[in-house]
Formats: sequence, structure tokens, C-alpha cells
Amino acid sequence: MVGFRSYAAIAASVVLLSLPAAAQDGGNLAQQAQNPIANLISVPFQNNTNFNVGPYDYDQNILNIQPVIPFELNEDWNLVTRWILPVVYQPAVYQGDESDFGLGNFNPSFFFVNQVSPTLMVGAGPTFLLPTATDSSLGPEKWGAGPTAAIVWTPGKWVVGALVNNIWSFAGDSSDPDVNAFLFQYFVNYNLKHGWYLTSAPIMTANWEASADNQWTVPLGGGMGRVFNIGSQPVNMSLQAYDNVITPEGGPDWQARFQVQLLFPTGG
Repeated sequence: MVGFRSYAAIAASVVLLSLPAAAQDGGNLAQQAQNPIANLISVPFQNNTNFNVGPYDYDQNILNIQPVIPFELNEDWNLVTRWILPVVYQPAVYQGDESDFGLGNFNPSFFFVNQVSPTLMVGAGPTFLLPTATDSSLGPEKWGAGPTAAIVWTPGKWVVGALVNNIWSFAGDSSDPDVNAFLFQYFVNYNLKHGWYLTSAPIMTANWEASADNQWTVPLGGGMGRVFNIGSQPVNMSLQAYDNVITPEGGPDWQARFQVQLLFPTGG
């Protein structure tokens, strides 16, 4: 299984190398694509393969379908909506257990965004957890909510920033564990010529309901990407790898992330 995914990652990198660059200003469009609260409609398909999960060192796969749709409120403010629906393959984690495949819990977020300066953008608002998981192993049957915020700085060829949220459960199946989950993602992107860029965007998480030794997942790593056209459709594709330097018991050793993001710039 690992071998197959490794070949898939190599194939993805070959695709990145062989595709033509975007006909329009690929650098500017790449910067927008790297900004989670940009005024840009996009549909990312982000596939995360987590390696060596559980006592049997199986692989877990999570495909996040996460469209971003902005709305202009006035001259100073936008409402940027991000909708994350995970499609999860969960391997067996104990003797006699079976793997499961289906939907995880739906996570919509709403950012009220202000362009503070030509190179600085900030946004904040609520994020929610909806119990859409098709199996208990793919997500708790809990309703949750909490705050989320993002800051993005774009000096020159750089796109640097961070996104943070915390979700607490407030209703749902009382037999399922409560949710008190923290997420922090910093991102550093450096844009090169012809739509190419270097990137590091690890997603750090903490489960505050777990014991102190099993709360944090902290990955480090990065990768590369490119903005190009498929016909007239602008696409952002990236390939990244992260080593989990801190992980709870039974957590993955490392992660491969492959993302294809359809871009719909204004007037495109």
C-alpha cells in the first residue's frame, strides 16, 4: 500500500513538471490561491495520506473537499466562506476491527475579512462542526462551534500567514466523546517564475480532551507547487510531505499531501 502511494506521489510530481504554465500572471494568481481568505472562488481537493496509523501501522486517507466562496459586503469588508467536507478511509485499529470508508464531519467557516493595507489582510468569524459522519469511527456525532481567525501578509513574492480555530461541542450523542479541538496552520510560500512556488503549510492540532501526552500532533515539512492552465481552466497543484515530530499514541508517523485546486478568478 505504501509503495503504491509513493508511486502516485512520483507520478504527481511528473505531472507538475510537464504541464504548461498559466497564460495569465501565474505569480499573482498563485499568491491568491495560497491565501485562504482571498477574494477568489476556488475548489480545492486536498488529499492527505497518513502513514503508520495505529498498532498495525496501517495507512489512513482523508480527502478534504473544501470550496472557498467570497462575498463582497461593502468597499472595506468581504465575507469569505470555507466549506470542508472530508471523505475518510479509516483503517482497522484493534484486533477484530474493520476498516471504514465514508464522510467525516462537515466543517464550514465564515471569515469577515478586511484588507488592512496593500500587503496585509485579516479575517475572523465563527466555525462550526456538523455531525455528517457516516460511521462513528469517522467522526463523533456532535454539534460544535468556535472562533476562527486568519492573517495573511504578501510582501513581494512571499505569502506568509496563519489560520487558527478552536471548536467545542455543545450538543449531540452523549455517548460520544466531547469535542474540544484546536487547529493552528502557519503557511510560508515563496513564488518563483512560471507559476512555480515553494511552500510549507503544516496543520498542527491539539485534542484538549486527551491526556497531556496525547494531545498534540505537530508536523514539519513542505513541498512545491505550480499554477497552470488545463485548457482555459486555471489550476493550482501542489505536493508536500510532513514528518510528525510530535504525535499521540497510535498517531501517524508522517503525511503526504497532494492538492488540486480549481481557480475561478474574477473575469476568468
